[in-house]
Amino acid sequence: MNADDLGLTQGVNRAIGEAHADGVVTSATLMACGAAFDDAIALVKANPGLSVGCHVVLVDGMPVSDPELIPSLIAKRGPAPGKFFTRISPVAARAMLGGFDPDDLVREIVAQVERIRASGVQVTHLDTHKHTHLFPVVLAAVVRAARICGVPAIRNPFVPRSAMQVRQFAARPEMWKRFGQVRVLQTLGGRFRRRMKRTGLITPDGIVGVVETGSMGGALVQTLASLPDGTWELVCHPGYADDELRTSHTRLLESREAERRLLTSPEFRRFLREQDIELINYRQFGMDTVP
Repeated sequence: MNADDLGLTQGVNRAIGEAHADGVVTSATLMACGAAFDDAIALVKANPGLSVGCHVVLVDGMPVSDPELIPSLIAKRGPAPGKFFTRISPVAARAMLGGFDPDDLVREIVAQVERIRASGVQVTHLDTHKHTHLFPVVLAAVVRAARICGVPAIRNPFVPRSAMQVRQFAARPEMWKRFGQVRVLQTLGGRFRRRMKRTGLITPDGIVGVVETGSMGGALVQTLASLPDGTWELVCHPGYADDELRTSHTRLLESREAERRLLTSPEFRRFLREQDIELINYRQFGMDTVP
């Protein structure tokens, strides 16, 4: 149960802390360039049972590295010159068409991991903001950075087929666009699995909660009830929809409040027990998987 966006705002940090202490969140991924980074570090140190990874940001944010050292990652004009591109579409285009320098990607990912480690926090896993490591060039850089930094695990960003049945979302038009995007990107899943087999790094069997992001509830329960045996990561985004969040350029506002309530509810914990879903964190996953 991994909460993304730790470090985005103090309200997001507080919600993740509550979802860990009083709910089912076992891991979180921290934005090294987040506005509430220092507050997040304090929260992590106060909650040693929370496994913490690096939520690698390559879109819609400020780099940790000097922008002059990573020129292919930086927008030269538009609303955020000197920062990452603000939208995923130009990032996807550059990733697919060879616009990124692989060394720039590795340099920035390593810088983000090292900023977290320099604060005294063990980094147990890596994932990416907006799942940019779906794209092979970004995945290759994440793998290289993980090896350089000694991080043992990477998120598998692909949804299992059992969680991608059309009938699950037929009556939920608010999820149709996301469902279609995820279905199209599934074509990259085979390449991901082959690369991970060669790397010696570990990864779960897949991810759930991606299509349901922003609309968790009945659809998520149906997805979890249909999961096959294996180790799966639920991605979640709890938070407080305060003024700080509303100025942070995220599309997820009130939905973060709904996720916080779900993740801390006794009913959801009881449902997980009834489904024989065992909760672990990424630290335990790495210890159980690596010989």
